[in-house]
Amino acid sequence: MIMLTMSIAYADSDKFFGKQSDEPMEITSDRMEAYNEIKQIVFSGNAMVKQGNKILKADKIILFYKKETEKKQKIRSIENETAGDLEKIEAKGNVSLDQGERLAKGDEAVYFRDSGKVVMTGNAVLSEGKNTIKGDRVIIFINEDRGVVESNSKKQVRAILYPKEKKKTGN
Repeated sequence: MIMLTMSIAYADSDKFFGKQSDEPMEITSDRMEAYNEIKQIVFSGNAMVKQGNKILKADKIILFYKKETEKKQKIRSIENETAGDLEKIEAKGNVSLDQGERLAKGDEAVYFRDSGKVVMTGNAVLSEGKNTIKGDRVIIFINEDRGVVESNSKKQVRAILYPKEKKKTGN
C-alpha cells in the first residue's frame, strides 16, 4: 500500500514548482498518511517540500491527485501509465514559500499545479531582501516570475520598500 502511494507522490515531482525541472522533489515530515481511495497524501509535523532552491514549509502539507475517470482507468491499465496526476497542494499552519531572495509567508497556501499559481492567505506577507508587502492574500505566479498582493475593503495593502544603496566610486 505504501509503495503504491509513494509512486503517486513522485509521479509529477518534476513539475511541482511550475516550470519543468530535472531536480528531484524531496518531502519530509514527522508523519505521512496515504488515502489511495480519495487520492490524497498528508504530511504532518514539520512538513517540507524542497526542489532546487524552492522550499515550502508548513505544519501540514496535503497532496491532492486528480481522480481518474473509469475510461481513463481502463486505458491506464492497458498502457501501464505512471500513477497519479498532481492537482494541487495545500499547506496549513505557519506556511512559508522560500524562493531564494523571495519569501512568502501566511497561515495557509494552495498551489495549483495546472496554472502554476500559489495563493497564500492569513497574515500574508511577500518579501524580497528588506522589502516587505503585507495584505490579506498573496498570489505567486511561479511560471511568470511575478506576484500580486491583495487586501479587503477594511485594510489596505502595506508596502515597506528600501531604496537600493548606490555603490560609492573613488574620484
